[in-house]
Amino acid sequence: MNIMTDIKTINQSWTLFLDRDGVINHETVGDYITAWKDFRFYDGVKEALKIFASVFGRIIIITNQRGVSKGLMTEQDLLDIHHNMVKAIEMAGGRIDKIYYCLDMDNNSPNRKPNPGMGYKANRDFPEIDFAKTLMIGNTMGDMQFGKNLGAQTIFIPSNRTPPRLPDPYTDAIYPSLIAVAKEMISI
Repeated sequence: MNIMTDIKTINQSWTLFLDRDGVINHETVGDYITAWKDFRFYDGVKEALKIFASVFGRIIIITNQRGVSKGLMTEQDLLDIHHNMVKAIEMAGGRIDKIYYCLDMDNNSPNRKPNPGMGYKANRDFPEIDFAKTLMIGNTMGDMQFGKNLGAQTIFIPSNRTPPRLPDPYTDAIYPSLIAVAKEMISI
């Protein structure tokens, strides 16, 4: 059985990995956010990221973005979405240290979640990342498997998917939203 760290004890020595679609912004299962005009933050996300900025040493987005390879958008469209998203988060007092995205179609790509390639890239860019002190928050079992493939702890946000039943070998905890996680971190 997985033992989740008391999230109130997480500090600046920890890294937060976040999935994007379904965690930070609304998504439609089976569809893609292809332009900034379609991007909608979940309620409380910007407040949560402001809280996380004071708690975590690093905050990194890890996202599969197959829509580019499918020709539904360009890589520049994706970069525009990320630029605007980060700007909105920063204006609200939060931060994102870096965004790693995988455009690959092949599920066996080392960088496509649940494979750990993007996590290893983050560790090369930020050598202080300790996967044993990393929290992965996502809304798919692929996100949970990605976290466990790195040795991280995992939180499932059931935004538009059925959560796993605990105990689950890949999922340490389930929270209703990102803001619920953040509020528990600072509750006394």
